[in-house]
Amino acid sequence: MNDTAIDYAAVFQALPGILALLTPDLVYADVNEDFLRVTGRTREQVVGHHIFDAFPENPDNPSAKGMRNVEASMRRVLATGERDTMALQRYDVEYPDRPGQWEERYWSPVNAPVLGPDGKVRLLAHRVEEVTELIRARGGPSGTRTRVLEAELYTRARELQELNDRLRQAHAREREVALALQEAMLPARRQVRHQAVAVRYRPAVGALNVCGDWYDLVDLVGGNRLGVSVGDVVGHGLPAACVMGQLRSALSAASRVAAGPAQALDVLGRYAHVVDGAESATAVTTFVDFDHHAIAYSSAGHPPPALLHPDGRVEFLDKATDPPLDARPDPIPRPQAETGFTEGATLVLYTDGLVERRYEDIYAGLARLADSLVAHRHEDPETLADAVLLDLLPSGGATDDTALVVVRL
Repeated sequence: MNDTAIDYAAVFQALPGILALLTPDLVYADVNEDFLRVTGRTREQVVGHHIFDAFPENPDNPSAKGMRNVEASMRRVLATGERDTMALQRYDVEYPDRPGQWEERYWSPVNAPVLGPDGKVRLLAHRVEEVTELIRARGGPSGTRTRVLEAELYTRARELQELNDRLRQAHAREREVALALQEAMLPARRQVRHQAVAVRYRPAVGALNVCGDWYDLVDLVGGNRLGVSVGDVVGHGLPAACVMGQLRSALSAASRVAAGPAQALDVLGRYAHVVDGAESATAVTTFVDFDHHAIAYSSAGHPPPALLHPDGRVEFLDKATDPPLDARPDPIPRPQAETGFTEGATLVLYTDGLVERRYEDIYAGLARLADSLVAHRHEDPETLADAVLLDLLPSGGATDDTALVVVRL
């Protein structure tokens, strides 16, 4: 149908269900065929008429407040620009050909705004579900009460569904903002001199699962040295992404002036103490000295980096592990360890989304990582990074973020 214009007026008339369009003055602008059929009115009796002129209230039955409730709902839509789902309403509808005679009807309405280019409400879309026969099905007072309750439950279920739809939309918007924020805060690989580096970030699946995983690469002062770090903030969404940005920036700055990775984490821990949401965040940082073929490292509650040696041996750097950031009321100096490497080795830092799985020991994930690194040890960093993600992440996506840094030494 790319070459055929859609006749939306015909579509509106053909849509099943009771549908009407009203102006902001609550005058009927258009109604569909089902609306006319159910209400027993002609187009001339409705279109161009105010809602109360087309459907007046029954002056002899003050309890029939359906039309007044509909008007109040439409006023809310006009004021807020948001959809309003109403509870089941009872109406007294006057027979158009028998003035003064009224029929009891039960309708379940929804009113939604139709916005113009300026964002203002130009029309009101009024949709109604006819449930009168459902109410009358069993007859008698007890049967009527039962059917009214059933209809009320149906209406409430629909309201909950629409609320869930709104929440999903809000969460999707939050996810987009959080991902954009993370992308803006995470450093580019080209910011460091060392070129044999691959970085990957994979967000968790699901609208709510944008987390606070991060990585950092920084050229260190003095000699041919590189600082490589990863971290993980507890929580999800925008708050976690904001905390992530603060901690990454703080560690990046501290690494440039610190004597070693332990001192950099000491500074980060003190900073985390004054950042709301940084409690129990984890991080690991490594200082790679290419001139002396040595790696100094320190970990604050984070999974250990992996060092893949050229001969295929995998060494996990787990000799300097300490509690997460801000875990102690009175912080003490963190431990630091050092290991050597030969040219052609590969350093891999990652967050727990890569190796941790629910109901599984962490060592099973570390073993999978080691097997994958050995299987692809001859690949360049970019290819190796992709292969590790393919081997370790679930095919449908992980429920936790994953950050990965691969450095060929």
